[in-house]
Amino acid sequence: MKENAKKVLSSGEDLGEAQNILIIGAGLCGSLLALRLGQRGYNVTVYEMRPDLRKVDISAGRSINLAFSDRGNKAMKLVGIEDKVKALCIPMNGRMLHDREGNTFLSNYSGRDHEYINSISRGELNGLLLTEAEKHKNVTIHFNKKCKSVDFEKTTAFFKDYESNSEFVEDADVIIATDGAGSAMRKSYYLGKKFLFSFSQDYLTHGYKELSILPTKEGGYKTYKNALHIWPRGDFMLIALPNLDGSFTVTLFLHHSEGEYNFGNLTTPEIVTEFFQKEFPDALELMPNLADDFFENPTAALGTVKCSPWHYKGNTLLMGDAAHAIVPFYGQGMNASFEDVVEFDKVLDQNLDNWEAIFTTYEKSRKKDTDAIADLAIDNFHEMKDHVANPIFQEKRKLEMALEKHFPDDYSSKYSLVTFNEDINYRSAMLRGRAQDKAILNMLSDGEIDINSDLRSILEKVKQQTEAILEDDRIAGLK
Repeated sequence: MKENAKKVLSSGEDLGEAQNILIIGAGLCGSLLALRLGQRGYNVTVYEMRPDLRKVDISAGRSINLAFSDRGNKAMKLVGIEDKVKALCIPMNGRMLHDREGNTFLSNYSGRDHEYINSISRGELNGLLLTEAEKHKNVTIHFNKKCKSVDFEKTTAFFKDYESNSEFVEDADVIIATDGAGSAMRKSYYLGKKFLFSFSQDYLTHGYKELSILPTKEGGYKTYKNALHIWPRGDFMLIALPNLDGSFTVTLFLHHSEGEYNFGNLTTPEIVTEFFQKEFPDALELMPNLADDFFENPTAALGTVKCSPWHYKGNTLLMGDAAHAIVPFYGQGMNASFEDVVEFDKVLDQNLDNWEAIFTTYEKSRKKDTDAIADLAIDNFHEMKDHVANPIFQEKRKLEMALEKHFPDDYSSKYSLVTFNEDINYRSAMLRGRAQDKAILNMLSDGEIDINSDLRSILEKVKQQTEAILEDDRIAGLK
C-alpha cells in the first residue's frame, strides 16, 4: 500500500483505501498539514511531545505572537478557515521606529493601503488548527508523546509516552516530520548514515529574550496599536507586537557576549534598567515589569537550518522548520511553513504514481524558495537593527512608497514582493527585490534620482537599471 498514493478526496467518502499518514509534531505546520490531509481523506495520526496547548499554557520562551501575512493566509483559504483566523489578527500597517530621544516615525510596509501584515497569537492560531483538524473522524492527535527516533527504512517511529513513562513504536505508510528546528527525524537522517544527507545549522551571534508591555488598567494599549514597533540601535534592537488583550510582546535582540551591553553582562536588575534607560527610555516607561520579565524568561538562540534531501525514498519527509528553520526577521517563518502545505497540496493534485515521486517533485520545486527566504531573513536582520535608521535607506523607502502608491500595478518593493505577492515564489521575489534595491541605492548615491523628481521617469529608470542588474546576474549564473 505504500506505493499507492491515490487518495480519497473528501473525508465524507469511503476511507478504506486511504493511506495511513503519521505526522510528528502538532505545532503550526503539523496541525495545518493534519487538517488538510484529513480533508483529502487520508487517515492521519499526529503525535506531539508537548501537552495540549488548548488546556495548558506552554508558551514559556517561545514567541507569543507572530507576523501573519498573505502567504500564510493563502493556506487558511485552502482549508476554509480564513474568517476564523482573521478574528485573531491585529493589523500592523508599518514599522513604528523609535529613536533614543523617544521620537517616533511610522514607515508603512506598502504604498498600497490594502497591504499590511498582522500580529497573531501563536497559541490561539495553533489551537484553532488543532480543533479544526480534530473535526475530521480520520484525524487523531495524541499529546505528551515524544519522538525519540525514526527508522526511515522501515517507516516506523519510536516514541516515549510522558504520561505513562512507557515507550512504543508506531508504523505508517508515510511519516512526515513537522517537529521543528530540533527535529528527531532529521537527527535520525543525519545519524543513520544510510544515504548522503547534508545538514547545516548556523547561529547568529545574537540571541533574543521575550519581554512585555502590559495593558493599561482599563485594558487598553499603552502605545500605538497598529504597528510593529522597532527600536533600531545599530548592533541590537528591541521590537514589540500587539496582542488582543492590550499588551505587547516585546523582544530584545542582543549580542551574546560583545558590546557594552550584552546578554552575558546584563546580570542584575540595575544593569538591565541602566541599559534600557540609555537605549530605550520610552519603552522603559511602559515596562515597570522589565526586571521580572528579563530574569524569568530564557535567552534563546537564533539559527538557520538547511538540509538536503528532505525525504527518504517514499517513506519519510521533513516539512516546515524541520526542513528549513529560519531567523524571524522577515516575519515569514510561520508563513513559509504554511506555504509548504499549500505547495505540497499542489503536488498531491498531480496524482503522481507513488510517494517517492510526490516527495521528489515537492522538494525540487520548494527547496530553492525556502533557501531564498532563509537568506532574506538574515538580510532583514541587518536592515531592521541598523539600516532603517540610515538616511539613504529612509529616502529609498519613501521613494518606494511613492512608487507603490502612484503606480500600484507597476512597482512592488522587495518587501512587498516577498510579503504581499503570494503568487511569486520566494526565490524570484529575492532576485528581483535585491536588483531593485541595488538600482535605487546606486542612483540615489549618484544623485541620478531624488524623491522630488518626476515619479514616472524615476519608475522607468528603476525598471531599466533593475533589468540590467538581473541580466548581469543571469550572465554570472545567479539566476
